[in-house]
Amino acid sequence: MPLSDKTLEATLQLSPLKVTSLLGRARLLQRAALEGSAPMLLRGKNLGLLCETPSDEAQALFRNAAEALGARVAVMRPGLSLLSDPQQVQDTARMLGRLYEAVECQGLDPALVQRIGQHAGIPVFDGAATKSHPTTRLTDLLGDQTVPADNRRFVLQALLLDAIA
Repeated sequence: MPLSDKTLEATLQLSPLKVTSLLGRARLLQRAALEGSAPMLLRGKNLGLLCETPSDEAQALFRNAAEALGARVAVMRPGLSLLSDPQQVQDTARMLGRLYEAVECQGLDPALVQRIGQHAGIPVFDGAATKSHPTTRLTDLLGDQTVPADNRRFVLQALLLDAIA
């Protein structure tokens, strides 16, 4: 399915190659779900979910998407802020990098997420499961064979696979 300039523009910082790659993976996951086979492509992988807010829809989406692929997800409160000592942020980021294959940050300041990402040595996502993330706009491009909530999960899973597998 060719992508229009408007669609690409709507995805903000995603390159055309990244959009094509994510959609391709999401369509494969969608097809597998329709056939009744759930690939466990992240079996044995450990993911972290850093969040400052009580459990919500975005946290549930991230956990469900990752766990459906076989990953284990640890939810934790980071206890960090922009005012945290730089060494504390670095040490925490390095520890996260040793414990997890990737980390999703929700409700944290983007500058803090960037600092964590600089030192973790693993993929660090800034709200990948939130409605405001650029990948959310790809959901409509998967068509109506599956419900929008499932399409969103497939796009998120594609993003995880692209970064980890």
